[in-house]
Amino acid sequence: MTEEISQYNSPGYSMFKAKLKKLIGIDLNSYKEQIHRRTHELMSRWGAKDYDTYFDMIKNDEKKLREFLDHLTINVSEFFRNKEQWFKLRDKLIPELIQKRGSRHLKLWSAGCATGEEPYSLAILSAVCGLDKINPVLAVDIDQGAISIAQKANYRKAQLINVPKEYVQKYLTSRDGGETYDVNPDIKQRVSFKRMNMIEDSFGYNFDLILCRNVVIYFTAETKMKLYKKFFEALAPGGYFLVGGTEQIFGYQQIGFESAGPFLYTKK
Repeated sequence: MTEEISQYNSPGYSMFKAKLKKLIGIDLNSYKEQIHRRTHELMSRWGAKDYDTYFDMIKNDEKKLREFLDHLTINVSEFFRNKEQWFKLRDKLIPELIQKRGSRHLKLWSAGCATGEEPYSLAILSAVCGLDKINPVLAVDIDQGAISIAQKANYRKAQLINVPKEYVQKYLTSRDGGETYDVNPDIKQRVSFKRMNMIEDSFGYNFDLILCRNVVIYFTAETKMKLYKKFFEALAPGGYFLVGGTEQIFGYQQIGFESAGPFLYTKK
C-alpha cells in the first residue's frame, strides 16, 4: 500500500494528471484513491511502460479514451435504476412540485448524466406527469463522448429492464428485432444536453428538482462538500435534491438542506 501511494504522488503521475486535465477537463486530484487505482490498473492492462506512453494512447485513440473514461467510473447504465425512487418522483414529488408552483413549468436537472439513461427516464416521467416541453430536462456531463452516445438515444433491451411495459410501448421504438430501442422524438426533445465540469463551472439557479446519483461518490470529501454547496445554491426553495442509493450527505444541515426522506433533500 505504501508503494502504491508513493506511485500516486510521483512526478511522472503528477505530469500525467496535468496533461489529462488539459486534454479532457478531468482533474484526478479531486477523486478518491480508488480512481487512482483504476487508472493504474488500466495502465498495466494496456502494457504502457511509462506515463508518457499511457497519455499518448489516450490522446491519440478515441476507443482508448472511451475505455479509459468508462473504466474510471465503472458506469452502470440503465433506465429507471432504483425504480422505487423513480416511482416516488412520479407519484409524489413531481405532482407536489406542480401544486407548489401552480404551474407545469418545472426546471429539472440530471447532473452527471453519462450516456443518457437518467435524463431520458426523467423526461419520460415529465411526459407522464403532464409537464410542458418548454423547459427540457437539463442533462450535463464532463464526458463529451458519453453525451454523443446519449444524443443518439439508442439503447440495448437489457437497459430497459426496469421500465414499465406501457412506457416502453409508448415512449420507445424497437429495432433489430427488439434487441435495441430508440427513444421517441417526443422524449428526445424534452432533454437538452450540455458538457459541464461541475467542479469548476457555474451552475444555474432555481431548479425544482436536481438528480445527481452515483457521481459524487467518487470524489474526495472536500470536493463533495464543495459540490453539495453548489447544488444547494442552484436549488429553488421548496425544490428537491436526489442522490444515489449508496450516498448520504453528512452535515447536510450545515449546508442548509433538510432531509425529505432516504437520499432525498429539500431546501426550505
